[in-house]
Amino acid sequence: MFYFARVGRQSKVSGGAKKVRLVVRGYNALSQALGRLGRGRATFVESEQALHDAALRAAGGSRAGNDTDNAGDFGDPGYLEGLRVLLSALDKEAEPTPFGRMMLRKQLVSVLRNRLLVERQLAGQPAIEQQPVEKPIIILGLPRTGTTALHQLIGNDPGVQVLEYWLAAAPQPRPPREQWARNRNYKEALSDLRGMYYLDPSLKAVHLMTADGAEECRHLLQHCFADDTFDCNSKVPSYSAWYDGVDMRPAYLQHRRCLQLIASTAPGRRWVLKYPVHMGNLDLLFELYPDACVVQTHRDPARIVPSECSLVSGWRALYETGVDRHEIGRRRMELWAARLEHTMEVRKGREDRFFDLNFREVLSDPVAAVRRVYDHFGLELAGEGESRLGNWRQENPHGKYGLHTYSAADYGLDDVMMHDRYAAYMQAFGVELEESLPL
Repeated sequence: MFYFARVGRQSKVSGGAKKVRLVVRGYNALSQALGRLGRGRATFVESEQALHDAALRAAGGSRAGNDTDNAGDFGDPGYLEGLRVLLSALDKEAEPTPFGRMMLRKQLVSVLRNRLLVERQLAGQPAIEQQPVEKPIIILGLPRTGTTALHQLIGNDPGVQVLEYWLAAAPQPRPPREQWARNRNYKEALSDLRGMYYLDPSLKAVHLMTADGAEECRHLLQHCFADDTFDCNSKVPSYSAWYDGVDMRPAYLQHRRCLQLIASTAPGRRWVLKYPVHMGNLDLLFELYPDACVVQTHRDPARIVPSECSLVSGWRALYETGVDRHEIGRRRMELWAARLEHTMEVRKGREDRFFDLNFREVLSDPVAAVRRVYDHFGLELAGEGESRLGNWRQENPHGKYGLHTYSAADYGLDDVMMHDRYAAYMQAFGVELEESLPL
């Protein structure tokens, strides 16, 4: 159900995107016709219980009798605050198309289902939550600075574990690799990704994902309905304001519980994680993972903020009508600047826990960049691991699936504006100005 979420990103795309537009237009036209016949839909707020019931069915269960108490099934009811703020914002502020509305509902049900399944599995094995998550490597940096390539590359080291896409999308104890092909959730992830890239092959140039490859932590934070995903897919300013100020500790506690669950079949292996959003919550990250080893990537913000804005506008264009690109530009520029400033503050006194990498190092020789990371944190990259890294690099050169094109002016941004807002960051880390480079 995820594969539609990143389509519609650019106007200059080939037949794949045209197919998507036809599918979306057809669905929207049919839904609007049904609406004119009086087949209206409940609001998102009115659908709260129905969403929970759908999640229960998706998880292979049903509610007993007339019981409407969600807390017993879905764990700590604190998640309801974020869910309800989001549902209200979707009703009052978002302008979803019928297709977007359908996708939002599927997304909400999926998140609730995953939360429910995690609660069920941990309830049956309470010892799992006592397992330590020791010295994880956590990759941070602005989006589009090589974090994804670095994460996927390190994920080829057999001595570490990463959050594979299919397990992020459906957390469960990681089974032996030879069993994955028969796992229902793994096959579902394969189908989702295959559908996404079939409908728009150019998406591989923006963010390549594979069912068994390293994925971001965003899926785990969504369990508390506190994540960038909801802010990106819809214009929901009241939710955005809540999200900017919410206590993220419950979300990060859930993050750790999910990691413990996934790793329970092979505890002790070092995690390698990646999510740029962690920069805004670095204090919590160190609270829950005090011995974390953080790799921070760096690049001229004027080259990457517009690129991230184009991704967000593409996602939102599929869900909603009338996308305001300038609003996206203002919010994303300020949001990432604030997150960098938080990171700079939290780094004070912890510099030994950080290793800095310039984007050019990751791009020019990523295997050497991984060696430097390992050397800094006293880790060993065995011969087999280095060989796998080298093979992955040869098979996945930069630009393999094309380049991502965008224009800063589309989002009301220019280099002077961005360099001024990010001046403190650029000075602190010696970030150099770059000529325009699509990514």
